[in-house]
Amino acid sequence: MASKLSVCMAAMALVFGVFSASAQTTGGYPNRPIKLIVTVPPGGAADFIARLLAAKLATSMGQPVVVENKAGASGSVAADFVAKSAPDGYTLLQSSITTHGIGPHLMAKLPYDPMASFTPISMLASLPLIMTVNADLKTNTLAEFIAVAKERPGKLAFASSGNGGAPHMSGELFKAAASLDMIHAPYRGSGPAVADLVGGQVHVMFDGAPSLMQHINTGKIKAVAAASPRRNPLLPNVPTFAELGYPAVNVALWYGLMAPAGTPTDVVARLNREVNLALRSPDMLERFAAQGTEAIGGTPEQATAFMRQELDRWGPVVKRAGIVAN
Repeated sequence: MASKLSVCMAAMALVFGVFSASAQTTGGYPNRPIKLIVTVPPGGAADFIARLLAAKLATSMGQPVVVENKAGASGSVAADFVAKSAPDGYTLLQSSITTHGIGPHLMAKLPYDPMASFTPISMLASLPLIMTVNADLKTNTLAEFIAVAKERPGKLAFASSGNGGAPHMSGELFKAAASLDMIHAPYRGSGPAVADLVGGQVHVMFDGAPSLMQHINTGKIKAVAAASPRRNPLLPNVPTFAELGYPAVNVALWYGLMAPAGTPTDVVARLNREVNLALRSPDMLERFAAQGTEAIGGTPEQATAFMRQELDRWGPVVKRAGIVAN
């Protein structure tokens, strides 16, 4: 009897010890500031979304959420930093189409695995892309632009915010879908690319509404198609590529939230709950809508499935276009 009691007490002690260790790891989370790592410099859509979310989470979780911008190497600098951080919920990555869609296919070798090195928490938001052309090109529709491009093979240039990013890949998808010969002109960010589109140094560009709407509204550039399943609410009169016969041209800047692999499940659950509450808040939805941004949210499992799908989707596109990281 004593022997059985000893075994029972030993088992209880083991269970209690495991529980206590877990409580030390996750109990009271968060009890210090959280870092949200962003893959691009301050400014732009990614930074805008991260800072809105950080402010919401800081209020609901009772701890500061500090945005840190770690740009470089198609997002791999930031992703590597998070992948190698302690899996305790205090260092998070704002993932994107670059880090978990296109970027991994541009690198010969990454210092981390884009999926196995992370624990997905939730999708955050999507920013559908719009195709715009310089007003001096005298093309008002997608069909007119395609006709001009076919008449001038190798003469028209499409701008992007950088090699291998979503605007670049949108141009490559469009080229393949419409059988066009256009030159890619990569820039360091959307700002200088849009400036040259307005000035006529380049002829066409895919990007999100925040970079383009001011110039669309003044008539300096024209929106000819939306690269999204539905018409963009900011441009309800602009048809989608699918409506115009090019369903493959469906691209959005998307963002998710990830933690290092091995982050405790209760921490992930807490973060997921708080993120989804933030994304449903009226003020955040209003701020998103003003920038043409759509809130997503959802479960960690849905985020995992979506990012795996994006990785599978972009590999063949990168290979066909022969794109490599700069």
